[in-house]
Amino acid sequence: MPARESERTLIYRTRLPVRLWHWVNALCIFIMLMSGAMIFNAHPRLYWGKFGANPDHPWLVIGNRGTQGFLMLGDHEVPTTGVLGYAQGTDVAFPPLVTIPSSYNLAAAREWHFFFAWVLVLSGLMFVTYAVLSRHLWRDLALTREESSLRHLWNDVKNHARLRFPKGEAARAYNPLQKIAYLTVIFALIPLVVLTGLTMSPAINAAWPYLLDLFGGRQSARSIHFLCAAALAAFIAVHLLMVVLAGTFSELRSMVTGWYKLPAEKRP
Repeated sequence: MPARESERTLIYRTRLPVRLWHWVNALCIFIMLMSGAMIFNAHPRLYWGKFGANPDHPWLVIGNRGTQGFLMLGDHEVPTTGVLGYAQGTDVAFPPLVTIPSSYNLAAAREWHFFFAWVLVLSGLMFVTYAVLSRHLWRDLALTREESSLRHLWNDVKNHARLRFPKGEAARAYNPLQKIAYLTVIFALIPLVVLTGLTMSPAINAAWPYLLDLFGGRQSARSIHFLCAAALAAFIAVHLLMVVLAGTFSELRSMVTGWYKLPAEKRP
């Protein structure tokens, strides 16, 4: 009969610079998502191209008809009363529960957003510098040749779908899906959020006009900015779910103290 191994190894898995950046990054992104939701409330419509105003045709609208909230995606409408468009007695796109500040104040929201955007940029540059110089990028985040194979990736997807997480020695390192997710956030989503945010600034347009050409206009940049923010929000939701499923205490201890207890594996 198989028996569960009673002894579990405590290892030092997460170095201090990684832990610091994790928490600074989490704080910045949460505040930017919430202040960005307030900024979006000022004009809850998204467009493609250089121009966008009420008479133009948006590809996304969050609004209401009386006390009925809705989300319009192209020609498809989804009722969202109580969540978006009309929630908790308000007729704004995002309700006060998820905005900074909680009452409508575009100027304050922009101050929160821009301040923490620069904190995100500076901390991100410091982290990438550390990751390169310490070889954390290649040692812990880069996929190995075996992990890069489609067969290995597909097996990892199936194991996650079945809630079969690495045990024992296999849990020492990030699994391939973790690596892909973290690399996507660090080198794709965050840079895109920063660059599209800069593209929406008239002052930056004057200094770096090529950003407008790169993203196809200010309204396209705003749409890409919104989509990247939505992707970051989805990443956070999945990340928190995985932390709970993999073992909340061990995962949190690893990100606070650096020490992680390897999950026990079954042995015959």
